Amino acid sequence: MDETFTIGQLARLTGLSVRTLRYWSDEGAIPPVARSVSGYRLYDPLSVARAELVRALRELGLGLDDVCGVLSGRSTVAEVAEAHVHAVDAQIRALRTSRAVLSAVAERGASAEEATLLNRLARLSGAERERVIEEFKEEVFGDLDDPGLRERMHAYTVELPDDPTPDQLAAWIELAELVGDSGFRARLRTWTELNTPVPGRGRPPGACVWWARQVVHTVAEARDRGTTPREPAARDLLTSLFPDTDWPAVLRSVEAGLAAEAERYRGLRARVRGLRTSPDATGELEWLAEALRSALRAR
Repeated sequence: MDETFTIGQLARLTGLSVRTLRYWSDEGAIPPVARSVSGYRLYDPLSVARAELVRALRELGLGLDDVCGVLSGRSTVAEVAEAHVHAVDAQIRALRTSRAVLSAVAERGASAEEATLLNRLARLSGAERERVIEEFKEEVFGDLDDPGLRERMHAYTVELPDDPTPDQLAAWIELAELVGDSGFRARLRTWTELNTPVPGRGRPPGACVWWARQVVHTVAEARDRGTTPREPAARDLLTSLFPDTDWPAVLRSVEAGLAAEAERYRGLRARVRGLRTSPDATGELEWLAEALRSALRAR
């Protein structure tokens, strides 16, 4: 017979442990070519090459059943590899989801109950995510008098891609939790009503703050110059921004938007969809609200 090796010798030649080789041998991946007089397994040089192939396939994540299928000719490496690509992709998605949930739990110092909720929200199916958003839109925007706004709200979707980034996952968890909060829905409804045109009356005074980012940009410039909300320069800025506008109505709109966390909601929607958006303007809107309150007290 050609040169043969004991399992211990095969282990030294391949760098694999005897225990691993024995297991692979028992499963049929590296069958012995013969037995010694004493009944010990014997292997040949081809067994060395076979062991190297098994190790390579195992390192790629293939199970021994798949490995044996390749070695026996029942399937090709390419066929098995393609199937495992899909399996690995699913594992990656699951790990990303787990990472997003764990990060959220760690950042918030969440309780076990909160962690369970976050995990459930993160793992909703596409249909379940769509139902969450549709129920939210119907409650907040469903019966508004403005047909154009209703149409826009029903048309927009918050779709999480099949292969979301960690940031998209984190944003979805936060958004799903937010839109599921009845208090948030009520506050956003109040803010929306204040900024929805009423037939025959035109656009509400406060709507210009939210639909025209130029207002936010102008306030940001004032803040950068060091202008405080209570000084005369702030009142001059208000006069230039809202020369013929009902300031109390503007203040009601700004305060309602801040209470509803409208900027946070807008930013989360964009992050889930992977879109670039303007920076969060909460600081500018708080400045504007304080400036309006100060100006109205001084009247």
